[in-house]
Amino acid sequence: MNEEILINSTPNETRVALVENGVLQEVFMERNRNGSIVGNIYIGRIEKILPGLQAAFVNIGMSRSAFMHVTDICSQKKIARIDGIDDEVISEQNNFQPISKIIHEGQRVVVQVYKDAIGSKGARVTCKLSVPSRFLVLLPNEPDVNTLSIRITEEAERQRLVELLEKINSNSEHGIIARTNAEDCNEEDLLRDYKFLQKLWRVVSQRIKDGQFKQLVYHEFDLPVRVVRDFISDKVRTIKTDSHEVYAKLSKFIGDYVPEWQGQLIHYQEVRPIFDYHNIDDEINRALKQFVPLKSGGNLIIDQNEAMTTIDVNTGKFIGFKNQEETIFRTNLEAVQMIARQIRLRNLGGIIIADFIDMEEEEHKQQVLESLEEYLSKDPTRTHIHGITKLGLVEVTRKRTTESLQHMLSEQCKNCYGLGLVKTVETVCYELFREIIRTVRQFKTGQIMVLASTQLIEYIYKEQTESLSELEEELGKRISLQAESSYSQEQFDVVLM
Repeated sequence: MNEEILINSTPNETRVALVENGVLQEVFMERNRNGSIVGNIYIGRIEKILPGLQAAFVNIGMSRSAFMHVTDICSQKKIARIDGIDDEVISEQNNFQPISKIIHEGQRVVVQVYKDAIGSKGARVTCKLSVPSRFLVLLPNEPDVNTLSIRITEEAERQRLVELLEKINSNSEHGIIARTNAEDCNEEDLLRDYKFLQKLWRVVSQRIKDGQFKQLVYHEFDLPVRVVRDFISDKVRTIKTDSHEVYAKLSKFIGDYVPEWQGQLIHYQEVRPIFDYHNIDDEINRALKQFVPLKSGGNLIIDQNEAMTTIDVNTGKFIGFKNQEETIFRTNLEAVQMIARQIRLRNLGGIIIADFIDMEEEEHKQQVLESLEEYLSKDPTRTHIHGITKLGLVEVTRKRTTESLQHMLSEQCKNCYGLGLVKTVETVCYELFREIIRTVRQFKTGQIMVLASTQLIEYIYKEQTESLSELEEELGKRISLQAESSYSQEQFDVVLM
């Protein structure tokens, strides 16, 4: 399998695409105004305890308080150890106690974000801290934990890694998890990773000791570095970025931690935009649609709502075999691969119900279920299948840490009273900027005229005037804006003058 990591970066937005054998599998996006804070560690304060929910709100300095459940709270003894408080009289026996007996309002706590704020809900945080590197994850103040990723399945390799972890992490007050990337890793590389994490945690510990309320004490890597750290492997053929700044950051990171990968890093400088060249934007736009065609003529209908996501499998134009049961089975089997891909590509999370076409034979049901498990096992995000019902319904749960692609790029359509979706004005604005760059690179012109919706023009003047000026300076062209009342929010034209 050949993989590519493609990175498109502008002053407002960074997008990373993971491509396998020429097919887009996953997209990561961050915008400057609402970048992800997952992985960040803060010194917070308990604002309010909710005894009925066994939870608490934690002030970490954001506009909304973060939410922490009792299961995300380590023992009082561990909290004391992190904060440097005398813990001699604090009991460890609080696993099933009411939350009000474990923590109290006004208490100082060190927490890590594991889920971004989504919709009206604040971020989710935990006291169970973890700091990742390329091969290992450090678990501060979790002694005697030396374990492996469940994705490392070969027994001999698991035993080898366990022995290595016990060797390098003996007599430590911190735990260690070997990531999937650690498979076949030699002792020297693991030890180097381990020393890096130990050194990093000493710095973070000092910040915690000296820090003030609402202080950020550990900041996760920027999106491009984070993706490269988490996904780089022998399968990755190239890492391409169109940004000089991102190229410099990645060059330093790779040079420091994986110098053997320096040759895979490419600064893309072609006239045609990188996502345009690899058809990534077209794939993203298709991933916003409900209808997903299958090669056989069948299709999927994907419907996202607040409670869950439903995926309906249909035979469509596929008449297939003379035997109806065989036709249905083949359609379901084909749908499995596409469902697994769409779940990952759209970043669907929470409860997902896949409604397969009813099958009579138990053997067929089992084969469909096993095939789905096989394809979903390739998803780096934790996913669990809960079986298949007599009606062909399969319930899947997938860990949700960031917004889905649809929620990030779209909003409810005001013209159809919330029954449909349109791209947000911010999303359309960035698409417009990319189209202007594409046009100027392809054609020689002295001036650009943009015809767009009133909403888009107002947004640019109100929120993006600085970005527009920077774009004009970068391209050496004057860009004029003209509002067209007949244009929808997603509609615009770039006119050469």
